[in-house]
Amino acid sequence: MLYAGIAWTADGYDVELIDAGGDRALPPTRWGAERVPELTRWLGGAGREPGLPCVIVVESTNGLVDGVLTAAGLDVYRADPWVLPERPAFGSVSARALADRARTDLASLSPLTAEGGGQSGRDDDYHDGIRRSASVESALTLAGRCFRHGARDRQEIALTFDDGPDPVFTRQVLDILDRYGVRATFFCVGLHVNALPDEVRRITDAGHDIGNHTWSHPFLPDLTATQFRLQIERTSAAFERSVGEAPTLFRPPYGARTPEALGELLPDGPALALWDVDSWDWARPGPEKITKTVLDHARPGSMILMHDGGGDRRETVRALPAVIEGLLERDLRFVPAGELRAMAM
Repeated sequence: MLYAGIAWTADGYDVELIDAGGDRALPPTRWGAERVPELTRWLGGAGREPGLPCVIVVESTNGLVDGVLTAAGLDVYRADPWVLPERPAFGSVSARALADRARTDLASLSPLTAEGGGQSGRDDDYHDGIRRSASVESALTLAGRCFRHGARDRQEIALTFDDGPDPVFTRQVLDILDRYGVRATFFCVGLHVNALPDEVRRITDAGHDIGNHTWSHPFLPDLTATQFRLQIERTSAAFERSVGEAPTLFRPPYGARTPEALGELLPDGPALALWDVDSWDWARPGPEKITKTVLDHARPGSMILMHDGGGDRRETVRALPAVIEGLLERDLRFVPAGELRAMAM
């Protein structure tokens, strides 16, 4: 058995591969965020004898690679804070610490699947965070700085895409949007914005809006207020380097909220953009199911959640034309999420 720990950093990912005795199977490696497909292929066969399995471990503050890895059929586990050393303010624990935890106590880690996503097994923490955040969320809403949909009496709707930019799927999504003359909003993660600035410029040059989706797609209940603030600030700075401006909208990974995190959005942080229609494309249920889910639940003012990164998005790309055509048949006009916010205020 081999154990691979993947740590996220300001620049990409550090990987340690150790054997059952705790010795390095291969020298440590470093991968830029633009090389995740290559990293996935490498993990599928790195230093491995025929039939020798490999367990891959990511931290709960790294929600960017698990979807790609599970789609490739690899065994991926999540390590939560209570089984790990203390994290730095920005970045995860070391790749070696992650690999060692899997080697010494695999039962303390949570197996991840495409259907469950990166927060598998954390439903209680998720809902507790949302419950505790209710008063802060209400304050943001009253200030016009939190919304999940626009006005219901206007024939407007917003398509939004999370977890990019991706060098393959973002371009395919952009091509489809261009074909139909549709404007959308892309909530991007800082690691990818930093690694793929040209892809961010493709988005804005095509007339689409951008949003902040944190740096590493963490599960927010596992962040301190300082760690959350750094995720937002570093991502905004990456946007400023690539396109000259920071987003005015923020979407939390998985929709998770905590009062500590939301408190960092007051009084002058980005507005909180949620959604009222989840396409469930992240679970890869098939393009027909994705299309049906959207068309069954969308109505005037809806903000639709889809994904252009963070996993295998071929089903999203295949579903998107039918989604757009179905909504156009209802005489709905596509607008960026920020315009829905303005109409909801």
